[in-house]
Amino acid sequence: MRKIKIVSTIAVRCLAGGLLIFSASCKNPNAKLVQKEIVKKEATMHYFPEKIDFAGEEAPLKIADVKERFDRELIVNTNYHSYTILALKRANRAFPVIEPILKKNGVPDDFKYLAVIESGLVNVVSKAGARGVWQFMPETAREIGLEVNTNVDERYHLEKSTQAACDFLLNAKAKFGSWTLAAASYNRGLVGIKKLLDFQKQANYYDLYMNEETGRYLFRIMALKEIMKNPPKFGFEVNKEDKYEMIPTKKVTIDYPITNLVAFAKRQGINYKILKIHNPWLRETKLINTTGKTYQIEIPLKGY
Repeated sequence: MRKIKIVSTIAVRCLAGGLLIFSASCKNPNAKLVQKEIVKKEATMHYFPEKIDFAGEEAPLKIADVKERFDRELIVNTNYHSYTILALKRANRAFPVIEPILKKNGVPDDFKYLAVIESGLVNVVSKAGARGVWQFMPETAREIGLEVNTNVDERYHLEKSTQAACDFLLNAKAKFGSWTLAAASYNRGLVGIKKLLDFQKQANYYDLYMNEETGRYLFRIMALKEIMKNPPKFGFEVNKEDKYEMIPTKKVTIDYPITNLVAFAKRQGINYKILKIHNPWLRETKLINTTGKTYQIEIPLKGY
């Protein structure tokens, strides 16, 4: 009996609340506008584009599983609010560095969204040991020409790691003849993708049966591309002033060892924290440079 009484009480309260809202909407002409906005926002959460492409290569949405896989990533990333909002904010700071390097190398602009799904546009460390915005494993990074050791790790250098990513992707495109497969190989590896193509006797990413991670990979990239290019259509509104600022810097050329980076920072008019924020590739409190290699250290001109 007590349970029935509680349910009845709740029902009465809900009914009363509904009547109050209805009454308020009748008295307040703006209430209907608010309700329209709510309906409009809910509608945007289910927006689905008529066609999609990656790097100019159209995805065959007419194939049932392709459409469903893309729909899944749109839903997941639309509802993964914290990650997507942070990506929208960070893009204002990271894309101006990434975009001209992609363009200079002839790599399609869409690949900046690959960096989004790899790291959220910040220097992260994976369980497997991949690091940086572009998430290179140490062996792969060294093969492409990045310096990786306990003192200097250029996987954390956005400009150099973006160039390294371009080198990898251009090689993959030459090997597979497709930007879509080049992107997939960034996740699965060149050898891994070639084995799948050879075994299944296919030449298209969308015709391959793959492990879940690589199978979702391109769809995640395309989903973030759609959301970040059209945030309001998916219910996201990030004001320009809320996006993270790209802080202007000057570059100081160094071709000698620095025994104390704290003292070096002070001589540049900043502190050690700011030095490390803008030069995360410096992994220790000193720069061991016995070979006379040339490095460029970024010093912010304002923002602190």
